[in-house]
Amino acid sequence: MKVLQSYIEDRWVDGAGAGATIADAATGAAVARASSVGLDLGAALRHARTVGGPALRAMTFAQRGALLDRMAKVLHAGREELIDISRQGGTTRGDGKFDIDGAAGTLAWYAVLGTRLGDRTYLLDGEPEKILRSARFVGQHLFVPRQGVAVHINAFNFPAWGMAEKAAVALLAGVPVLSKPATATAPLAEAIVRRWVASAELPAGVFSLLVGSAGDLLDHLGPQDLVAFTGSGETARAIRSHPQVLALGVPVNIEADSLNASILGPDVEAGSDTFQMFVSDVARDMTQKTGQKCTAVRRVFVPHARLPEVVDAIVDRLAAVTVGDPEAKSTTMGPASSAAQQRSVVAGVAALEAGGARVVWRGDAPNGGSFVAPVLLQHDGGIDAGPVHDHEVFGPVATLLPWPGDAAEVVASVARGGGGLVASLYSDDPAWAGEVVLGLAPWHGRIHWGSRKVFDQSPGPGTVLPNLTHGGPGKAGGGEELGGERGLRWYWQRCAVQGDRGLLERVLGVPVAKT
Repeated sequence: MKVLQSYIEDRWVDGAGAGATIADAATGAAVARASSVGLDLGAALRHARTVGGPALRAMTFAQRGALLDRMAKVLHAGREELIDISRQGGTTRGDGKFDIDGAAGTLAWYAVLGTRLGDRTYLLDGEPEKILRSARFVGQHLFVPRQGVAVHINAFNFPAWGMAEKAAVALLAGVPVLSKPATATAPLAEAIVRRWVASAELPAGVFSLLVGSAGDLLDHLGPQDLVAFTGSGETARAIRSHPQVLALGVPVNIEADSLNASILGPDVEAGSDTFQMFVSDVARDMTQKTGQKCTAVRRVFVPHARLPEVVDAIVDRLAAVTVGDPEAKSTTMGPASSAAQQRSVVAGVAALEAGGARVVWRGDAPNGGSFVAPVLLQHDGGIDAGPVHDHEVFGPVATLLPWPGDAAEVVASVARGGGGLVASLYSDDPAWAGEVVLGLAPWHGRIHWGSRKVFDQSPGPGTVLPNLTHGGPGKAGGGEELGGERGLRWYWQRCAVQGDRGLLERVLGVPVAKT
């Protein structure tokens, strides 16, 4: 059995004891173990602060971008081996490619941004502000990197992409990273970091990996550190209320539960390009990564008049899905990532049924392992559909919600979910769609508008893009990541410097006064 190691203080170390056992999602066989017992996590953070932080801050954006480019190329070079490792977590080859290529692509995108930001180590924020009457005494806002560590606590579903997208932004911003992967899929995260350490020329202290339990990690946070977490709302609340976080005002960025909605407009005819785009996106999001995506569609709003055609079309897509061993070429959907996730999906479907939803279609899944079948439900309660608006089933499960077609009503029903990462609507009617977009915007970090003009061009609502913000309000955690340069700002301190304009021009590169 493989024993995973943590990478802290620039060396690979073992935790004490047996640790947590990691099972193959398809077979249930034990494949690895991970432990953080006995590791000095306070020392790990101090090393990152005192060695990694100064090294990164001394580098220009272009140099940091070059580091990210090397990390992306290492992922690309090891792609086939990493796909094989990812199958332990239940991913098919297609799902493994989606995860690893997404990780490499995000690193590469931020590498290009680093080149564009150039040979600087900080950025100005806006123009100089005149203070009182003087033309000489001005204030200039600037962004500088915080002098702590970015503690990243990642989810199990994207061990490559989730780790890389957080790391790309933090490293380009000039802040060293300590990454804590979810234990169930930690073998892939460890394999990636081993390749980075061996081949990406990481400066000392800039990247650390902690496998196993987080232990007392948060007890050692300092006033310049930051925490970014992806996972359940319950864990998010525990992090936000941690005494060290509260005492020091440590920034916390959360991506949590999200009951993402997909809405078919009343103008869309069955069989049209827009209709087919809607059906394809819903079916793909239900089954890609076994529905274990934070952006996957959970609630499907359909006009009453289109319900029969929608059911037939989605069921046709789902019936073509083959659930099985991710090693088999014929398999198109693997198991849930762990036995715990399998139990969660089964319990979640039961809760929706108990709340009034009924199963429209249920697929087949093998016995044993962590396999789950795709399930399509329907609830006729609209805004009063109870658990459908309250409980996310993190698996290949979605619920149809028939509605009469009124824009205000569907906006209110979607908002009943308490805030989400992404909502998608499909319509060729600008007036109706415009009302829905503006109505949904306060409740979501991103909105995907599908129409006949883009039916063959969009990657769908479930794909997280590095140049667009990822996060959402309310139940989704209130966080915001990525978004190009916007993502860097969370890792920076904005400071207003007041002084003589001429001196600020010389020291900070403040724009020369216009005459």
